[in-house]
Amino acid sequence: MSHWDNNSWNPRWEAVDTYAMSQGHPDTRPNTQMLQDTISASDRAGLPSYALSAAQAKFLSLHCRTANVTHALEIGTLGGYSAIWMASQNPQLYLTTVEYDRHHYNTAKINVERSGLADRVEVIHGAALDILSNLRGEVQSGRRPRFGFTFIDADKVNNWKYFQMAKDMSKPNSVICVDNVVRDGHLVSFGDDDSYLRGCREVVEKAGKEPGVDSVLLQTVGEKGYDGWLWAVII
Repeated sequence: MSHWDNNSWNPRWEAVDTYAMSQGHPDTRPNTQMLQDTISASDRAGLPSYALSAAQAKFLSLHCRTANVTHALEIGTLGGYSAIWMASQNPQLYLTTVEYDRHHYNTAKINVERSGLADRVEVIHGAALDILSNLRGEVQSGRRPRFGFTFIDADKVNNWKYFQMAKDMSKPNSVICVDNVVRDGHLVSFGDDDSYLRGCREVVEKAGKEPGVDSVLLQTVGEKGYDGWLWAVII
């Protein structure tokens, strides 16, 4: 649930998510247990409950499948839940995910290894701006392939910097998705000078003006409350 405005919460949102996922991704699917184990292990480790909902994570994994993504980048690993979703649903996918918090990184490494995906999910510890600078150098020198999809779910203050660096490493017609930009509608609470809101507005406004980018903001509701993400195509 969002921490911004709990008065907006509607229990039907979560009920619909639960029902629809039980139909579209029943417990008999091969990756169900590893995903449940990932959430349980992250909870035991005391990680915050910021992971995507199952529906959101599956949406990203289906996008990677339909777009034939072979190399993806994630900024903000947390416990590895979304990374495990994308990799477990796409055997052709190699995913690089970056996490600043040492405890989150250690938890994610264990979760990825337990899931049997360590050969295709590279978890890197460090400050994202530093790591992305190194990755960009590898991409531009040809030592690392360009990314076909990037998911940004980290500190919102640096949203635009992350976006620009991801763009520099993206293939043509790839997607950059920035999560948690609507924040219970407070994106348009222009009198609120919160630094996270400023970071969300910055990426929305600048992506709309950036050459070689076509973007759309999609508002969402579900078990994670009312929020939304920016979906940008690198032309």
